[in-house]
Amino acid sequence: MFNEIHLVTQYLAINHLLTRSLGSETYANALNCVPQSLGLKSGREKKQALKRANVAEWFIGQTPAQNQEEQNMSEYQPPKVWKWNQDNGGRFANINRPTAGAIKDKDLPRGKHPLQLYSLATPNGVKVTVMLEELLAMGFNGAEYDAYLVRINEGDQFDSGFVEINPNSKIPVLLDQSTDKPTRVFESGAILLYLAEKFSALLPTDPHKRAEALNWLFWQMGSGPFLGGGFGHFYAYAPEKIEYAIDRFAMEVKRQLDVLDQHLAENEYMAGDEYSIADIAIWPWYGAMVRGILYEAGEFLDVKSYSHVVRWAEQINKRPAVKRGIMVNRAWGAPSQQLHERHDASDFENTTQDKLNPEKSEG
Repeated sequence: MFNEIHLVTQYLAINHLLTRSLGSETYANALNCVPQSLGLKSGREKKQALKRANVAEWFIGQTPAQNQEEQNMSEYQPPKVWKWNQDNGGRFANINRPTAGAIKDKDLPRGKHPLQLYSLATPNGVKVTVMLEELLAMGFNGAEYDAYLVRINEGDQFDSGFVEINPNSKIPVLLDQSTDKPTRVFESGAILLYLAEKFSALLPTDPHKRAEALNWLFWQMGSGPFLGGGFGHFYAYAPEKIEYAIDRFAMEVKRQLDVLDQHLAENEYMAGDEYSIADIAIWPWYGAMVRGILYEAGEFLDVKSYSHVVRWAEQINKRPAVKRGIMVNRAWGAPSQQLHERHDASDFENTTQDKLNPEKSEG
């Protein structure tokens, strides 16, 4: 290793002198100075060697033109027409595809309750189960629901029955059987608003407070993809760590947390002094983040520094309905906290995975 670094340093030093004297050589050309005898054939291998030699800084950040040329030397150059590479999807390659529609012919189960939920306890799924449990706690019997587990890692969202009620093939999706014709509702924000209006609950009636709750509901719907599909993907799931992508989305997530922190410094809840669907929408994502349980990125993002968001998140986490809601359709973690399907309030006591599979739980 020492010899390799020594040789790379020598060649880069020569190239650096050429850069200063001729003004035409750049970091991109520096890679070509690394000899084949070092066994470094690909551009990626060479760039890693440059970093280990700790001399790449000579060529990075010199001038805008040089920076642009260095960026242009990337191994990947987009083709004129993109084509799907099924082997280049990272952790979720088996379920990601560029087309819509069903790939399996399978009907969805139907239960006896007015509301049918097909979901998984991801942050978007938790929004709806928390909402339903809050409504039931408030005495709305019409909010009784059957919750069925959709294993998105196995492609259940592409079953024909699921696609029929959500052509976007994403969880959660709700089917309201209490209407003259069953009503499908997809997109988590739409489901929260639908339920709030259906039961006249968890959405302020005061025009100012109502507008504030809707502001923050749709703020989450617009901001969430930067946290999940942006930061979460590149920090936790991408097949390789890309510094630019992680830095770009980390910066945005920290900006969002600061937006929340400044707002919650002056408000108990998102819409003021009333707990609402805005809190229910934001908490599963940003509450989990500041509690250090999302993407294991708490220390990286210094989440504890957002003290007002932490206060709000812990306050909501103590709500009994929230504690129940996060268990529904959960298929990982402690067996006692996994309620794969929910059909009755007694299921929280009787049909969690530790009760259904005690031998597996003990093992």
